[in-house]
Amino acid sequence: MGSGIGRFFRTGSWTDLRSRLISAVVLGLVAIGLTFAGGWPFRLLCCAAGLIVFDEWSRITRARRVRPIFPFARRCFYLSLIAFVFGFNLAAVLIVAAGAIFIAIIDRSEHKADWVLGGLVYSAFAAMTPGFLRGADLSGLVTIGFIIAVVWSTDIFAYFTGRAVGGPKLMPRVSPKKTLSGALGGLAAGVLVGSLFAWWASGSVGIFIVLLAAVLSVLGQAGDLYESWIKRRFGVKDSGRIIPGHGGLMDRIDALIVAIGAAWIIGVVLSGFAYPAHGIFPL
Repeated sequence: MGSGIGRFFRTGSWTDLRSRLISAVVLGLVAIGLTFAGGWPFRLLCCAAGLIVFDEWSRITRARRVRPIFPFARRCFYLSLIAFVFGFNLAAVLIVAAGAIFIAIIDRSEHKADWVLGGLVYSAFAAMTPGFLRGADLSGLVTIGFIIAVVWSTDIFAYFTGRAVGGPKLMPRVSPKKTLSGALGGLAAGVLVGSLFAWWASGSVGIFIVLLAAVLSVLGQAGDLYESWIKRRFGVKDSGRIIPGHGGLMDRIDALIVAIGAAWIIGVVLSGFAYPAHGIFPL
């Protein structure tokens, strides 16, 4: 263990981590500030993130070559974001759903637009589910904070544990650097930090929150691996160059996209479409 930590600081790992930490802190401060603000500033942040994700996905998967379906999907996405910003949540979801169904029907025999369809849905989740969960009350704020605490602690401790401990690779064909020890260390940290955050924010921690933290930690890591698989499939190293040390925005928020999307679905099932965060933290 000690020699592993020594190797970590003697190699280029620390330099890589330093750039990752700086960009993570800057992004974190902006995201936390606008999350606290809520309302239209937070929704505009979500829209900006969704637009960048849509662009990065389209470039990685070469979805722009699929015409005229790609321009149609792009217009559907833009229209859904307009509805989302102005608070027409159901309309925003229906626009994306209708566009996705239309693409699936007209492309059912050729399957040339599968990546266009995937990009529309993935980007919609990236842009809108954080806003749906955040809402305008304390439950939404605590729910978003809880998810961020779980995902970020998972990511940070998976990185440290994997580099320090090493061991068998998790999925070498998808992401050669990720290890099983890192995944387990990230899971443990996600559950612990998520539970501590829930206790601090709500005054109690039940089995539901502990299990939810574990599920979101695992799903977040799965989201990270999914994006790695997409990049490897298309021979791309980074989704973009917008963030120093991380590449594109997708490289930074891939885990959050999946975790927040899953939490939104769980919240809708437990509490309904209007107030999904109440299903997780009924404050």
